[in-house]
Amino acid sequence: MKRSLSALLILPFCLVGCNDEKVFEQEMYMNMVALISSSYHNNFEEVLPLTGEEVTGYISASVGGSYPPDKDLTISLIEENTPFDRYNWSLYDADTRLYAKLLPKSKYEIPDYKIVIKAGERTGRALIKIRPDGLSPDSTYFISLKAVDNEGLEINTKKNNVLYKVMIYNQYASQAVNSFYSMTGLQNGAVTAASKQLFPLTQHSVRVIAGTESYASNETSIANTSMILDIAADNKVTIRPYKNLQITQVDGNERYPNTFQVEEFFGRKFNVFLLSYTYTIGNRTVEMQEELRMEVR
Repeated sequence: MKRSLSALLILPFCLVGCNDEKVFEQEMYMNMVALISSSYHNNFEEVLPLTGEEVTGYISASVGGSYPPDKDLTISLIEENTPFDRYNWSLYDADTRLYAKLLPKSKYEIPDYKIVIKAGERTGRALIKIRPDGLSPDSTYFISLKAVDNEGLEINTKKNNVLYKVMIYNQYASQAVNSFYSMTGLQNGAVTAASKQLFPLTQHSVRVIAGTESYASNETSIANTSMILDIAADNKVTIRPYKNLQITQVDGNERYPNTFQVEEFFGRKFNVFLLSYTYTIGNRTVEMQEELRMEVR
Protein backbone atom coordinates (compact mmCIF):
# COMPACT_ATOMS: atom_id res chain seq x y z
CA MET A 1 0.00 0.00 0.00
CA LYS A 2 2.80 2.38 0.96
CA ARG A 3 4.65 1.61 -2.29
CA SER A 4 1.52 2.30 -4.35
CA LEU A 5 0.99 5.60 -2.53
CA SER A 6 4.60 6.62 -3.11
CA ALA A 7 4.29 5.84 -6.80
CA LEU A 8 1.14 7.92 -7.06
CA LEU A 9 2.87 10.86 -5.35
CA ILE A 10 5.91 10.66 -7.62
CA LEU A 11 3.90 10.32 -10.84
CA PRO A 12 2.68 13.98 -11.05
CA PHE A 13 6.23 15.27 -10.56
CA CYS A 14 7.42 12.92 -13.27
CA LEU A 15 4.70 14.14 -15.63
CA VAL A 16 5.54 17.80 -14.88
CA GLY A 17 9.25 17.12 -15.35
CA CYS A 18 8.67 15.32 -18.63
CA ASN A 19 6.46 18.14 -19.90
CA ASP A 20 9.05 20.79 -18.95
CA GLU A 21 11.74 18.81 -20.72
CA LYS A 22 9.59 18.47 -23.81
CA VAL A 23 8.89 22.25 -23.86
CA PHE A 24 12.58 22.96 -23.39
CA GLU A 25 13.49 20.68 -26.27
CA GLN A 26 10.86 22.30 -28.49
CA GLU A 27 12.19 25.78 -27.73
CA MET A 28 15.78 24.66 -28.19
CA TYR A 29 15.13 23.08 -31.56
CA MET A 30 12.60 25.70 -32.73
CA ASN A 31 13.54 27.58 -35.91
CA MET A 32 12.63 31.15 -34.93
CA VAL A 33 13.14 33.84 -37.57
CA ALA A 34 14.42 37.40 -36.96
CA LEU A 35 15.19 40.33 -39.26
CA ILE A 36 18.83 41.35 -38.89
CA SER A 37 19.33 44.80 -37.36
CA SER A 38 20.99 46.61 -34.49
CA SER A 39 19.37 46.83 -31.07
CA TYR A 40 18.82 50.57 -31.60
CA HIS A 41 15.19 50.75 -32.77
CA ASN A 42 15.94 47.73 -35.02
CA ASN A 43 18.01 50.02 -37.20
CA PHE A 44 20.06 48.66 -40.13
CA GLU A 45 22.38 51.19 -41.77
CA GLU A 46 23.36 50.93 -45.44
CA VAL A 47 25.95 53.44 -46.67
CA LEU A 48 25.67 53.70 -50.44
CA PRO A 49 28.01 55.29 -52.99
CA LEU A 50 26.81 58.11 -55.20
CA THR A 51 27.54 56.74 -58.66
CA GLY A 52 24.86 58.35 -60.79
CA GLU A 53 23.38 54.88 -61.22
CA GLU A 54 21.19 52.44 -59.35
CA VAL A 55 22.92 50.58 -56.51
CA THR A 56 21.86 47.54 -54.51
CA GLY A 57 21.29 46.83 -50.85
CA TYR A 58 19.78 43.95 -48.91
CA ILE A 59 17.32 43.20 -46.11
CA SER A 60 18.52 40.10 -44.26
CA ALA A 61 16.96 37.56 -41.92
CA SER A 62 18.39 34.79 -39.75
CA VAL A 63 16.95 31.69 -38.14
CA GLY A 64 17.74 30.34 -34.68
CA GLY A 65 17.45 26.90 -33.16
CA SER A 66 19.89 24.08 -32.52
CA TYR A 67 19.81 22.97 -36.14
CA PRO A 68 19.24 24.75 -39.47
CA PRO A 69 15.76 24.31 -40.95
CA ASP A 70 15.10 21.10 -42.86
CA LYS A 71 12.96 22.93 -45.42
CA ASP A 72 12.90 26.36 -47.07
CA LEU A 73 11.50 29.16 -44.89
CA THR A 74 9.79 32.08 -46.63
CA ILE A 75 9.41 35.38 -44.77
CA SER A 76 6.99 37.87 -46.28
CA LEU A 77 7.71 41.59 -45.89
CA ILE A 78 5.36 44.56 -45.83
CA GLU A 79 6.00 48.29 -45.52
CA GLU A 80 4.72 49.26 -42.09
CA ASN A 81 5.32 52.75 -40.67
CA THR A 82 4.43 52.30 -37.00
CA PRO A 83 8.06 51.55 -35.92
CA PHE A 84 9.24 54.54 -38.01
CA ASP A 85 6.72 56.87 -36.31
CA ARG A 86 7.76 55.48 -32.92
CA TYR A 87 11.42 56.17 -33.77
CA ASN A 88 10.73 59.84 -34.59
CA TRP A 89 8.56 60.40 -31.54
CA SER A 90 10.99 58.75 -29.10
CA LEU A 91 13.93 60.80 -30.37
CA TYR A 92 12.38 64.18 -31.18
CA ASP A 93 9.01 64.22 -29.42
CA ALA A 94 6.80 66.75 -31.21
CA ASP A 95 9.62 68.65 -32.94
CA THR A 96 8.76 67.56 -36.48
CA ARG A 97 11.54 69.73 -37.96
CA LEU A 98 14.03 67.11 -36.80
CA TYR A 99 12.10 64.05 -37.93
CA ALA A 100 13.66 61.42 -40.17
CA LYS A 101 11.95 60.88 -43.52
CA LEU A 102 10.68 57.86 -45.36
CA LEU A 103 12.74 57.22 -48.47
CA PRO A 104 10.69 58.49 -51.45
CA LYS A 105 9.12 55.71 -53.49
CA SER A 106 10.86 57.04 -56.61
CA LYS A 107 14.22 56.29 -55.00
CA TYR A 108 13.90 52.53 -54.47
CA GLU A 109 12.37 49.29 -55.64
CA ILE A 110 11.97 45.95 -53.84
CA PRO A 111 11.50 43.37 -56.62
CA ASP A 112 10.22 40.67 -54.29
CA TYR A 113 8.90 41.33 -50.79
CA LYS A 114 10.11 37.95 -49.59
CA ILE A 115 13.19 36.53 -47.88
CA VAL A 116 13.88 32.84 -48.42
CA ILE A 117 16.12 30.97 -46.00
CA LYS A 118 17.10 27.78 -47.79
CA ALA A 119 16.94 24.39 -46.08
CA GLY A 120 20.19 23.76 -44.23
CA GLU A 121 21.11 27.46 -44.11
CA ARG A 122 20.88 30.11 -41.41
CA THR A 123 20.34 33.35 -43.34
CA GLY A 124 18.55 34.76 -46.35
CA ARG A 125 18.10 38.19 -47.88
CA ALA A 126 15.89 40.30 -50.13
CA LEU A 127 17.26 42.68 -52.76
CA ILE A 128 16.58 46.43 -52.69
CA LYS A 129 17.40 48.61 -55.71
CA ILE A 130 18.17 52.17 -54.63
CA ARG A 131 18.71 55.39 -56.58
CA PRO A 132 20.47 57.59 -53.99
CA ASP A 133 21.43 60.53 -56.21
CA GLY A 134 19.44 63.60 -55.22
CA LEU A 135 19.05 62.62 -51.56
CA SER A 136 19.86 65.41 -49.11
CA PRO A 137 22.88 64.84 -46.84
CA ASP A 138 20.99 66.84 -44.21
CA SER A 139 18.14 64.33 -43.92
CA THR A 140 17.88 60.82 -42.49
CA TYR A 141 15.99 58.39 -44.72
CA PHE A 142 14.40 55.05 -43.83
CA ILE A 143 12.48 52.23 -45.43
CA SER A 144 10.27 50.78 -42.69
CA LEU A 145 9.63 47.05 -43.14
CA LYS A 146 7.98 44.32 -41.08
CA ALA A 147 8.04 40.52 -41.32
CA VAL A 148 4.57 38.98 -41.60
CA ASP A 149 3.55 35.70 -40.01
CA ASN A 150 3.27 32.82 -42.44
CA GLU A 151 1.54 29.59 -41.49
CA GLY A 152 3.87 27.54 -39.33
CA LEU A 153 6.60 30.20 -39.23
CA GLU A 154 7.81 31.41 -35.83
CA ILE A 155 8.92 35.09 -35.90
CA ASN A 156 10.73 36.80 -33.05
CA THR A 157 8.31 39.55 -31.99
CA LYS A 158 11.18 41.79 -30.84
CA LYS A 159 12.99 41.52 -34.18
CA ASN A 160 10.09 41.36 -36.61
CA ASN A 161 10.74 44.79 -38.13
CA VAL A 162 13.67 46.76 -39.51
CA LEU A 163 14.28 50.45 -40.10
CA TYR A 164 16.48 50.30 -43.18
CA LYS A 165 18.57 53.48 -43.06
CA VAL A 166 19.99 54.84 -46.31
CA MET A 167 23.11 57.04 -46.13
CA ILE A 168 25.32 58.38 -48.93
CA TYR A 169 29.00 58.96 -49.63
CA ASN A 170 31.43 59.82 -52.40
CA GLN A 171 35.22 60.04 -52.67
CA TYR A 172 35.33 63.35 -50.83
CA ALA A 173 32.76 63.12 -48.02
CA SER A 174 30.38 60.78 -46.23
CA GLN A 175 27.04 61.23 -44.52
CA ALA A 176 27.76 58.30 -42.20
CA VAL A 177 31.08 59.62 -40.86
CA ASN A 178 31.52 63.37 -40.37
CA SER A 179 33.99 64.53 -43.02
CA PHE A 180 35.90 67.34 -41.31
CA TYR A 181 38.68 68.99 -43.28
CA SER A 182 41.29 71.23 -41.65
CA MET A 183 41.31 74.62 -43.35
CA THR A 184 44.34 76.91 -43.52
CA GLY A 185 44.89 79.95 -45.73
CA LEU A 186 44.21 83.65 -46.07
CA GLN A 187 41.05 85.61 -45.38
CA ASN A 188 41.24 89.17 -46.76
CA GLY A 189 45.01 88.77 -46.67
CA ALA A 190 45.20 87.64 -43.01
CA VAL A 191 46.22 84.15 -41.95
CA THR A 192 43.25 82.04 -40.91
CA ALA A 193 42.45 78.47 -39.90
CA ALA A 194 39.35 76.47 -39.10
CA SER A 195 37.70 73.06 -39.38
CA LYS A 196 35.05 72.63 -42.08
CA GLN A 197 32.66 69.78 -42.77
CA LEU A 198 32.02 68.62 -46.35
CA PHE A 199 28.74 67.01 -47.40
CA PRO A 200 28.30 64.65 -50.39
CA LEU A 201 25.85 65.78 -53.08
CA THR A 202 26.64 63.77 -56.21
CA GLN A 203 29.42 61.45 -57.34
CA HIS A 204 31.74 64.40 -57.98
CA SER A 205 30.34 67.31 -55.97
CA VAL A 206 30.26 68.38 -52.33
CA ARG A 207 28.81 71.21 -50.28
CA VAL A 208 30.79 73.28 -47.78
CA ILE A 209 30.42 76.54 -45.85
CA ALA A 210 32.18 79.50 -47.47
CA GLY A 211 35.16 81.02 -45.69
CA THR A 212 34.93 80.95 -41.92
CA GLU A 213 31.18 81.44 -41.69
CA SER A 214 29.49 79.69 -38.79
CA TYR A 215 27.68 76.47 -39.61
CA ALA A 216 24.10 76.05 -38.43
CA SER A 217 22.05 72.98 -39.26
CA ASN A 218 18.99 74.74 -40.64
CA GLU A 219 17.82 75.35 -44.18
CA THR A 220 18.06 79.15 -44.11
CA SER A 221 21.63 79.27 -42.82
CA ILE A 222 22.81 76.54 -45.18
CA ALA A 223 21.19 78.28 -48.16
CA ASN A 224 22.80 81.64 -47.32
CA THR A 225 26.34 80.51 -46.50
CA SER A 226 27.11 77.36 -48.53
CA MET A 227 28.96 76.76 -51.78
CA ILE A 228 29.30 73.72 -54.04
CA LEU A 229 32.61 72.29 -55.26
CA ASP A 230 32.33 70.38 -58.55
CA ILE A 231 35.37 68.20 -59.25
CA ALA A 232 36.07 67.44 -62.92
CA ALA A 233 37.82 64.37 -64.34
CA ASP A 234 41.10 66.36 -64.54
CA ASN A 235 40.66 67.38 -60.85
CA LYS A 236 39.87 71.00 -61.70
CA VAL A 237 37.36 72.45 -59.22
CA THR A 238 34.46 74.70 -60.13
CA ILE A 239 33.04 76.79 -57.28
CA ARG A 240 29.40 77.85 -57.39
CA PRO A 241 26.68 78.90 -54.92
CA TYR A 242 24.60 76.21 -53.24
CA LYS A 243 21.55 78.48 -53.17
CA ASN A 244 21.55 82.14 -52.09
CA LEU A 245 25.25 82.86 -51.57
CA GLN A 246 26.90 85.42 -53.86
CA ILE A 247 30.23 83.83 -54.77
CA THR A 248 32.83 84.24 -57.53
CA GLN A 249 35.62 81.80 -58.32
CA VAL A 250 39.05 83.45 -58.71
CA ASP A 251 41.39 81.66 -61.11
CA GLY A 252 45.07 82.26 -61.79
CA ASN A 253 46.39 81.94 -58.23
CA GLU A 254 49.40 79.59 -58.45
CA ARG A 255 49.25 78.62 -54.79
CA TYR A 256 45.47 78.11 -54.72
CA PRO A 257 44.64 77.06 -58.30
CA ASN A 258 41.14 75.62 -57.63
CA THR A 259 42.12 71.97 -57.83
CA PHE A 260 41.64 68.71 -55.97
CA GLN A 261 44.35 66.13 -55.40
CA VAL A 262 45.17 63.08 -53.30
CA GLU A 263 48.53 63.45 -51.58
CA GLU A 264 50.54 60.59 -50.06
CA PHE A 265 53.18 60.93 -47.36
CA PHE A 266 54.86 57.93 -45.72
CA GLY A 267 51.88 55.66 -46.29
CA ARG A 268 49.27 58.27 -45.31
CA LYS A 269 46.78 59.66 -47.84
CA PHE A 270 45.07 63.05 -47.82
CA ASN A 271 42.28 64.64 -49.80
CA VAL A 272 43.38 68.20 -50.58
CA PHE A 273 41.41 71.08 -52.09
CA LEU A 274 43.22 74.32 -53.03
CA LEU A 275 40.63 77.06 -53.52
CA SER A 276 40.44 80.75 -54.33
CA TYR A 277 37.19 82.77 -54.36
CA THR A 278 35.34 85.84 -53.08
CA TYR A 279 31.87 85.90 -51.57
CA THR A 280 29.42 88.48 -50.27
CA ILE A 281 26.95 88.21 -47.41
CA GLY A 282 24.97 91.37 -46.77
CA ASN A 283 27.35 94.35 -47.02
CA ARG A 284 30.42 92.23 -46.27
CA THR A 285 32.70 90.89 -49.04
CA VAL A 286 35.35 88.32 -48.17
CA GLU A 287 38.33 87.21 -50.23
CA MET A 288 39.48 83.64 -49.53
CA GLN A 289 42.47 81.53 -50.45
CA GLU A 290 42.30 78.23 -48.61
CA GLU A 291 43.57 74.68 -48.39
CA LEU A 292 41.15 71.98 -47.22
CA ARG A 293 42.88 68.79 -46.06
CA MET A 294 41.56 65.49 -44.61
CA GLU A 295 43.31 62.17 -44.09
CA VAL A 296 41.61 59.27 -45.85
CA ARG A 297 42.06 55.50 -45.63
